[in-house]
Amino acid sequence: MRNRTLTTVAVLVTTGAVALAGCSSSKKSNNGGGLGGGSSSTSGGSSNQTYTLGFIGALSGPNAQLGINEKQGAQLAIDQANQSGKFNFKVALNPQDSEGDPAKAPAAATALISNPAVIGVIGPAFSGESKAVDPNFCSAGLPIVTASASNATLQTKGYSCWHRIIPNDDVEGTQGADWLARTGAKKVFVLNDLSTYGQGVATKMAAELKAKGVATVTQGLDGTTTKNYNPIAQTIKASGADAIFYGGYDAQAALLAKALKAAGFTGRTVTGNGGKSDVFTKNASDAGNGWYFTCGCQDATTAPTAKAFATAYQAAYKQPPSTYSPEAFDAANLFIDAISKAAASGPVTKSSLMTALNAENFQGITTTIKFQSNGEVEATNLIVNLFQQKSGAITGLGNINKINS
Repeated sequence: MRNRTLTTVAVLVTTGAVALAGCSSSKKSNNGGGLGGGSSSTSGGSSNQTYTLGFIGALSGPNAQLGINEKQGAQLAIDQANQSGKFNFKVALNPQDSEGDPAKAPAAATALISNPAVIGVIGPAFSGESKAVDPNFCSAGLPIVTASASNATLQTKGYSCWHRIIPNDDVEGTQGADWLARTGAKKVFVLNDLSTYGQGVATKMAAELKAKGVATVTQGLDGTTTKNYNPIAQTIKASGADAIFYGGYDAQAALLAKALKAAGFTGRTVTGNGGKSDVFTKNASDAGNGWYFTCGCQDATTAPTAKAFATAYQAAYKQPPSTYSPEAFDAANLFIDAISKAAASGPVTKSSLMTALNAENFQGITTTIKFQSNGEVEATNLIVNLFQQKSGAITGLGNINKINS
């Protein structure tokens, strides 16, 4: 997901991972829930050593659910690793709340950077906050892995510490537009919330739709200040569009859904990864039924590789995993695997952990994580899925490139 503005959530992570996430280049899997295979899993110096991972993202505010999903996924991986007995070290999670606000993210990032125990960070979770604090992390030599910040310019900054394990907005926007075009869309209204994420994915969506010969209307509407979506809903209906794509977040998408229903709009309603959450489902209520969601994320409730993870997550948090929970789980397990490899040569430092991360070929539950020189996962391992809300529940429909209706 996302190109939101998250801050820094410190996550203490060091030990193992879950049985689902196979470990490292050995690519062995363990259906029980921890890091799989790899001779380095029993290395790491003193059993009294604890390594801390930070997490940065929204844990409060209107977009908190997305950050909470990630924090819980990461914490599950850490708990399983610590309980597995596979490692001669422990891992801790230090979460910092950014509220998804780029203006508040620097304080959260500073809390992690100034803590000498933190050797790596999961996040930032949103794109706006990523742009605000990624340079700070990299200046401090602190390796970061985002499980959700999807803005398509983050990989162009040349940040040596930066890594991402999901498709960026250009990939998601392009594949979403291609799906709309091949399934009969003639005119699409593309609305965005003026955020880093919303503008990025909407711009790519509109460009690809036009390239496919689909008539396109574009407009921006500030998601931080707009409370009444009835006027824009009337505009969308009057445009004659047979589909709408909203580049923005869950709470605002829910307001738009209600307004479109009240306006009598009957076309297809689609949003991106920022809208896919329980917040949308709860706030939109029946107006959310029928909405589609494009997301470079896994449906952990149905994916065979995530079965053990989903069971463990439900047991730990009394709710099923949601958007970016499995990706954060993979990010934590990736860090744990890299720590175990770096520890084989002595005490782990930020520098040795960075080297180990860059060399990873890690089989997670969501994808194979092998980084290119720009910090992106190899393109062949990136998958965008399509989801739809039906009867008050968002369910996965599968790889969007394979859906023709």
